[in-house]
Amino acid sequence: MHIHEYQAKELFKQNGIQVPDLKVISDSSEAKSYCEKLGGNLWAVKAQVHAGGRGKGGGVIVCDSIEKVFQASEKLLGSKLITPQTDENGLAVNQVIIESGQDICKELYLGLLVDRSTSCITVLASTEGGVDIEQVASETPEKIIKHAIDPLGKLSDKECIDIAKKLKLDAVLYEQFTETLLGLYSIFTDKDANLIEINPLIITNQNTVVALDGKIDFDDNALYRNEDIIELRDITQEDEKEMMASEYQLNYISLDGSVGCMVNGAGLAMAT
Repeated sequence: MHIHEYQAKELFKQNGIQVPDLKVISDSSEAKSYCEKLGGNLWAVKAQVHAGGRGKGGGVIVCDSIEKVFQASEKLLGSKLITPQTDENGLAVNQVIIESGQDICKELYLGLLVDRSTSCITVLASTEGGVDIEQVASETPEKIIKHAIDPLGKLSDKECIDIAKKLKLDAVLYEQFTETLLGLYSIFTDKDANLIEINPLIITNQNTVVALDGKIDFDDNALYRNEDIIELRDITQEDEKEMMASEYQLNYISLDGSVGCMVNGAGLAMAT
């Protein structure tokens, strides 16, 4: 189960991870008053959809005036956003977030996932933040740091600092980076996540570590013990047929074409 960026950032805040000041709106009339309250001279308006590649699809607009924030909100709300990860119909934009602009010095990638080959929760980190991590893995795999966490133990401060050193972070940032990574690990283990990503995780010119984006995918099979996560579900972002199937405890994956397969294993199904 996916959640929106603003929901991920709320979980981040609850676990000691710094995020920009932001507001979720569903009506563009709220944009101006919030910007005036927030202050500053730079804001980002970001479409809230369950798909990556929003920037490439025009779903992230950086604005240098309050009027432009209003115009961007009007443009996005009620539209269909098409990104490299959606089909040709796109996804409905029912909400946007407005957040304060950041003084960026460095962009990193930081994520946690379950590595099926090692049966371990694995940290992925890279100095190549702000770009498609799949592209980095394909073109410059040496720039991705992988660290498997002992399944019989838990992530330690020392492991976090070792990763920070590999990212060539200044020592003054070790404590903040450790708090950020341990916060992600707590969410991952406490809430049964499959994947957590911050891309980018930024270092500001004031030496502050900030999660500029957030993506979390939760294990559907563990939702029964995470009722607070179920409440975050946005069915308007999900495939209607997949939703109908899930009501009957069936797994249905919507694909292009007109031929259907009924098989007894997910791997066989995708290989057929």
